[in-house]
Amino acid sequence: MHLIGEEADKLALDCYVIGGWVRDLILHRPCTDIDIVVASRQDEAKGERKEANEVNEPQRSGIGITIAEAVARRLGKGAHLSVFKTYGTAQVKKKDLELEFVGARRESYRHESRNPIVEDGTLQEDQNRRDFTINAMAICLNRSRYGELVDPFDGIGDLERCIIRTPLDPDITFSDDPLRMMRAIRFATQLGFNLDGETFDAIARNRERIHIITRERINEELHKIMLSRRPSEGWLLLDKTGLLPLIFPELAALKGVETVNGRGHKDVFYHTLQVVDNVAMLQAKGERSSNLWLRWAALLHDIGKPRSKQWDPVAGWTFRNHNYIGAKMVPKIFRKMKLPLNEKMQYVQKMVDLHMRPIHLIEDTVTDSAVRRLLFEAGDDIEDLMLLCDADITSRNEEKVARFHRNYQLVREKMVELEERDRIRNFQPPVRGEEIMQLLHLEPCSTVGELKSAIKDAILDGIIPNESEAAKAYLMQLAREKGLIA
Repeated sequence: MHLIGEEADKLALDCYVIGGWVRDLILHRPCTDIDIVVASRQDEAKGERKEANEVNEPQRSGIGITIAEAVARRLGKGAHLSVFKTYGTAQVKKKDLELEFVGARRESYRHESRNPIVEDGTLQEDQNRRDFTINAMAICLNRSRYGELVDPFDGIGDLERCIIRTPLDPDITFSDDPLRMMRAIRFATQLGFNLDGETFDAIARNRERIHIITRERINEELHKIMLSRRPSEGWLLLDKTGLLPLIFPELAALKGVETVNGRGHKDVFYHTLQVVDNVAMLQAKGERSSNLWLRWAALLHDIGKPRSKQWDPVAGWTFRNHNYIGAKMVPKIFRKMKLPLNEKMQYVQKMVDLHMRPIHLIEDTVTDSAVRRLLFEAGDDIEDLMLLCDADITSRNEEKVARFHRNYQLVREKMVELEERDRIRNFQPPVRGEEIMQLLHLEPCSTVGELKSAIKDAILDGIIPNESEAAKAYLMQLAREKGLIA
């Protein structure tokens, strides 16, 4: 930081580190995103600036690029400079160091777009345009004022009060750039902060403006919420501010309890959020990587319940096949929300489809056949599935919770035993379709697939071992029974 300040002094520029790095320095949190804002001393003294041209194309100050070039030269070998002249910004990277340089600027907005008209400005104007007070603090890097905190909106006080608040009128802030509503909720979730009352109310008032934000930008914020220590806090704020039904109506549809003859079901929305938190807690407790898509699977595991809910005079409320219905909904939800339609979506769909299988195992007799089939269908994702099932136990009955966890442990032990013996996980039938055609002199037809499937089922049911010779002998037995050979 001293080096940057020295280069700024040589160029007679005022230079500040600003935003998230300052916030996280005060909070003692790691931060690799270092933003440097540069202002000419003439601008700072007189408030002079260049105006945008007549067609609203912004003029970009080159002083951020100028100092970035000087810093890159000073850092020497291994420093990589990237210049973005259109935006008046530059980036310097060296090893783990990553610096973003930009000239101080001010912004104005058109109602139909969140893309601002940007003009050269002063440090104060640059701080005015920041989203939240805790992100508007700056630390001077010039030698004469090195380390001086410039905090015009009492961001440090808001850090102490654990408050998310906008520097200026929140209605203007959120109307100008509605993505900031999502960012406010994301920061509150990540930091464990509360939304300032006026900030909260302004989000509720401006929630319809979220429609001008692309799904991709909304998803970036949702992913960060999901990877927080307690994702439920973000989803609850989305619900309370009225954003949830606008960005994820299927999740909002889980809310509410219906009662018939004095019998109600649990509120699936709050149960779902508890499951997501449980997954986050179990991932942290087990020192496992924070699998984002397992958290999405937890969020969607009961998404089919509203469509499957029925009242049975004997059984009460039922949600039959909600896992199957939910799995069918997953691709449509991912497509609408512009989430990835690749193996990540397939993983989430599989988790939603299978999440009831382990509980059926512990409610019934744990047979080798049932465990083999679960191992086969879950494949390498079986540990994630069992973690999801553990997280799905949200009963207030401590004895019931303990019993379920014990039973799940028995299922796990049975899985280990069968996997070591039968090698079922991700297995392919030891006799391929081509071999079946060769051995039985068949042309490609449905019979080949039926025979291959029958061999697979025989292995999963424990009728034959998962071995080539045993599978071929079973194939010949089936062929004789079907009259395919004498």
